[in-house]
Amino acid sequence: MCSLRYGQGVRWMLLGLKRVTILGITVDRYSMQETAEQIRRAVETRVPIRVVTANPEMIYVSGRDQRLKQLINSAEVVTADGIGVVWAARQLGSPVHERVTGVDLVQALFPIAHAGKWRFFFLGGKPGVAQQAANQVCSDYPEIVCKAWHGYFNSEEEPQVLEQIRRFQPDILLVGLGAPRQEYWIAEHPGLASVSIGVGGSFDALAGTVIRAPKRIRKLQLEWLYRLCKEPWRWKRQAVLPRFVLKVLGQRFLGKTS
Repeated sequence: MCSLRYGQGVRWMLLGLKRVTILGITVDRYSMQETAEQIRRAVETRVPIRVVTANPEMIYVSGRDQRLKQLINSAEVVTADGIGVVWAARQLGSPVHERVTGVDLVQALFPIAHAGKWRFFFLGGKPGVAQQAANQVCSDYPEIVCKAWHGYFNSEEEPQVLEQIRRFQPDILLVGLGAPRQEYWIAEHPGLASVSIGVGGSFDALAGTVIRAPKRIRKLQLEWLYRLCKEPWRWKRQAVLPRFVLKVLGQRFLGKTS
């Protein structure tokens, strides 16, 4: 017998069937506004959902990691995180409205959260960074209640971290432990918040410790190149992009999804 989780129902029914399958990963084609609306409804109904911001690297790696693929596809919301995913969707005939990255999504949520007096828990990053990000957000949006914990906790400290989250009872749990560790961690600890989102290195941007590309560069969809110039060590991660492109073209012309 097949059962339908509420979150999966959200994905299929709230805004209609709007998905594209990229190398075996189903990605939602919602705009930023539509994605934020799904999250708002989840917070109001208090039924936990997971949000995965899927970038090309994560999608490519999932082709060799069936557990990761299942984990991503079972999430209630999977966004197109990166211009590479936007390109892939267009190549496969199901274009997405726009890229929906982790940092852009949470920034789109803050005005809604301010109006609703939501509670945010920031988990991840180097010691002090998550707290700095939380302080900045609460300064900009004083109706939001924030709490933070760094990502350098060990297995012995984890029960204390979980207890802090449960006591705080967040509406939104932002987990910045890096992909795919954050996705595994969220899946292994369900029900900690109405909405749990893997946000990678977003805390650095929110705290101001890492400066994002200027808006004009982001509009040109060249933020990836800007980050590579600023952080050359990223070339190892960017090296997956040509392989991702070839896989997507293989799916388009040959029907291969893995």
